[in-house]
Amino acid sequence: MNLFTRAASLRRPAPPTAPQRPLEPPAFAPTASRQDPALAALTGEWLIDPAHSRIGFSVRHALVTTVRGAFTEYQSRLYFDGRDPSRSRAEIVLSTASVDTGVEQRDAHLVGRDFLDAANHPRMRFVSTTVQLVGSDVYRMSGELTIKNTTRPVDLELTYIGHVVDAFGDERVGFDGTTTINRSDWGLTYSQKLAEGGAMVSEKVRLQFDIAAIRTLPA
Repeated sequence: MNLFTRAASLRRPAPPTAPQRPLEPPAFAPTASRQDPALAALTGEWLIDPAHSRIGFSVRHALVTTVRGAFTEYQSRLYFDGRDPSRSRAEIVLSTASVDTGVEQRDAHLVGRDFLDAANHPRMRFVSTTVQLVGSDVYRMSGELTIKNTTRPVDLELTYIGHVVDAFGDERVGFDGTTTINRSDWGLTYSQKLAEGGAMVSEKVRLQFDIAAIRTLPA
């Protein structure tokens, strides 16, 4: 199933007493002039290539170390509009049981009831709601993240990395994205304390999207 469907004042103002300078847009305003014309050629549908991508996370552990992991199984559908970024959209569905931190015992804890509860909540989902150009190669993608039947808004900062045609003739495009969430907002409330009084696992979790996508259909 295709995940996407193309779906005055009545009072006359007094004349100014002195010439007025036109207002300039704020430096951060996403104007058409800041959109790279070359990106128009990238308009179309894309799929994330799992062999060359990473959807991961990092979280502070025991106050002094950082644990990093990734989800190795997911499905995706992306539509990028290089002419009008506001029409771009994305959906990613991840298998919660596919979490991998490199330590089997820790992975078993993460997929258990204290955290992701993969037996009862086998999927996580992100679906975009708006996309804005905020720099020459930087986009803000707002969307909804669902974990354990809880859906809350998140904002991703996405940086366009580049575009190539590989040795097999496939078009590839790269983006890096990141956002930070508070895990308890999604019901991940495990709160074991250290003897010193701090949390064993930080509330803040940084999500990382290192995306290499392959074109499926042109515009």
